Amino acid sequence: MPGSGAPGTGTEGDAGRAGLPPGTASQSAPPLSPPAAQVAPHPVRIGLALGGGAARGFAHIGVIKALEAHGIHADLVAGTSAGSVVAALYASGMNGLQMNKAALKLDEASISDWAMPFRSRGLLKGAALENYLNTTLGSRKIEQMRMPLGIVATDLQTGEPILFQRGNTGQAVRASCSVPSIFEPVKIGGHEYVDGGLVSPVPAAFAHKMGADFVIAVDISSRPESGVTSSSFDMLMQTFTIMGQTIKAYELDKYADVVIRPNLAKMGGADFADRNAAILAGEEAVQAAWPEIQRKLAAARVAPVDLTSAR
Repeated sequence: MPGSGAPGTGTEGDAGRAGLPPGTASQSAPPLSPPAAQVAPHPVRIGLALGGGAARGFAHIGVIKALEAHGIHADLVAGTSAGSVVAALYASGMNGLQMNKAALKLDEASISDWAMPFRSRGLLKGAALENYLNTTLGSRKIEQMRMPLGIVATDLQTGEPILFQRGNTGQAVRASCSVPSIFEPVKIGGHEYVDGGLVSPVPAAFAHKMGADFVIAVDISSRPESGVTSSSFDMLMQTFTIMGQTIKAYELDKYADVVIRPNLAKMGGADFADRNAAILAGEEAVQAAWPEIQRKLAAARVAPVDLTSAR
């Protein structure tokens, strides 16, 4: 009413009290967001997980050569089957070039020792491979290597995986490579062990378990539809490939940050003569994957530490 002196109501009254023109709504200023915290790059512990694949394992050497050329040096390495051979050499301090030279000089007969027919559980004893590695490594034990080394095998009685991180290096690698019916099982500490590819075709989970923040996995197995089946050995390896698909897919999806897959479609598990081509395929695979490796590794180096270690 006129002369009542009643103050205006609603937004106009509020605006008047705030010193704003009538009809203007009062708005409180939004709080300022704190500047985004800049995470300083931190070291990332890189683990290599080298998978099985018999003679195709020479590709691992090419992968390591190419990674080294890009300045990537692993802090630890885990290997299954053929991958355990290269893992042991790498953990001993040999670089990619040195392993390349050793591979080209390797005489297949020096790692083959035929067992007595009808008196054995395998065509090959495997002792020759054990002796070759121990001689090459100066009989150093697993725990004496220059970097942490893990060798994956399968307990024949329980079917459980085991990660060897101590003991006779050549013997552990022999166990990891003991493809059933091709190699005799290896007895260690009262247990018999066979090929690690039965339980962990590409040991990404074990590389993570050993302390890797960033796992580079190398899968040299063939795809079932492109597998070579021209010999009984190739048939056996094809069977392993089929059986291991689900296990491998789960392990790589959960634990591998990058998966490198050399193109070895034309190479069988027994093609030792094609070792140079396998090494080259490993190098080419790293070149193809390098943008991904570089991007993901850079992201891992600025990610919160608890995120890089959590799986």
